[in-house]
Amino acid sequence: MKLISPSMLGLTLLLAVSVTACSTPQQPQSASGVQKLTVQVPVDPTTGETVEQTAIRKRLTLDNKIGSIKHLYVVAPDSGKVLIYSTVKGKVTSSGKRLTPNTVNSSTSGFSVRIGNENHYTSEVLQDDGTYGTSSEYIYWFDTNGVYHQHFFTGGQIIHLSDQPLNVPAAVLNIDQVKN
Repeated sequence: MKLISPSMLGLTLLLAVSVTACSTPQQPQSASGVQKLTVQVPVDPTTGETVEQTAIRKRLTLDNKIGSIKHLYVVAPDSGKVLIYSTVKGKVTSSGKRLTPNTVNSSTSGFSVRIGNENHYTSEVLQDDGTYGTSSEYIYWFDTNGVYHQHFFTGGQIIHLSDQPLNVPAAVLNIDQVKN
């Protein structure tokens, strides 16, 4: 059995690390042997946008169109019946959305955010619609009569929102027909 001196061991490890660092990285491969595929995504030559980018831009524009009216349907997953129908003035919002980040820190790393008269920093990223947070346990909206509504998700309900009314059988609860 041949012994390796500590200095030789260090040199051997350094060479191994150097060779590993300089080698070409391996392509990801699944257990079945399938390798990662790279695809060139085409863009619209007039806008420079992908189809996905165009859809996101159009949704953000429509969601934030001042004075827009949308139509919300809550559908029972088992029967397909429309349980609730309501107009939406503006936009449906998730309860998890905020105008300020949930967390701030005292260090100077992250994004600067002013709360009150003080600058703080957060690792949260301001989203495309100008809010922080995520989708959450309920949604809320104001209908065309200015009435506030809040809806909690239970029983696997299907929420459908459209900028045009749908031709559906009568809703079990038509919020727009409720009189104050």
